[in-house]
Amino acid sequence: MDAVKRFFDSDIWWSFKRSPVTVVAAILAAICILGAVSAPVLAPHNPYDLAQISLLDSNLPPAWNANGNPSFKLGTDQQGRDILSTIMYGSRISLLVAVCAVAMSIILGVGLGLFAGYAGGRVDSVIMRIADIQLTFPAILVALLISGIGRQFVPREMQDALALYVIIFSIGLTGWPQYARTVRGATLVEKNKEYVQAARVIGVSNTAIMFRHVLPNVLGPVLVIATLNIANAIIAEATLSFLGVGMPPTQPSLGTLISEGQNFLFSGEWWITVFPGIALIVMVISVNLVGDWLRDALNPKLR
Repeated sequence: MDAVKRFFDSDIWWSFKRSPVTVVAAILAAICILGAVSAPVLAPHNPYDLAQISLLDSNLPPAWNANGNPSFKLGTDQQGRDILSTIMYGSRISLLVAVCAVAMSIILGVGLGLFAGYAGGRVDSVIMRIADIQLTFPAILVALLISGIGRQFVPREMQDALALYVIIFSIGLTGWPQYARTVRGATLVEKNKEYVQAARVIGVSNTAIMFRHVLPNVLGPVLVIATLNIANAIIAEATLSFLGVGMPPTQPSLGTLISEGQNFLFSGEWWITVFPGIALIVMVISVNLVGDWLRDALNPKLR
């Protein structure tokens, strides 16, 4: 209770209340996350249950249309799946990919950046040059390359089952340089401070100094970068799925839904691609706005 009271008395909560845009963005982000996480409970239909899908219900317009069905609020796709339910289940996959990919980038980038900054010398040069080389290429192209190579090592009959892991690995492997550079710069500053020198004098090992003393003091910027990169990871996943190298149609993400719907856009079934596109835009913009606010709120120069 004391921790909760301190939070509501903090400058961060005061800054949050003073920003109406951030409050609205946080509410929208919470709705998107809640809808995705609770899809099996809140979704009107289960798009994976063949017993609930009928081709006779395919390409139905939204419920408010004259030809719509009240059971399908946002209409149906070419397979007869409820658009609202597929958006909720698709958002679930998109968020899962984004969170896991960002977590992978954090673990890899923070570890390499901490080691490079503390060790220095050739180790620092090699790790940073690798990061610099990767940063010269657009992240989506690197993800496409990694995803393509990864699929070559997966048997064809297992590609759909392992598609989730391949796309998480490909997106996660593109994001580590940003964390590594940030943590490395902070580590260079922290390792010369008095508490690190005192730990060395009393015989604390370098590994213990890095992870027990230096690491907690360099994680501040990582939280902000992670919040912003979740939105980038969602866009990357949607792009890969839209290009046909991400999630398969049997496990629809938002990118897969948009890709499938574009084939029917000019035939009049606009709702198949428009509603998943709106859901993607709302999710990405809301997360980005919260990340921008968090970056400013944690910046002591702007307080």
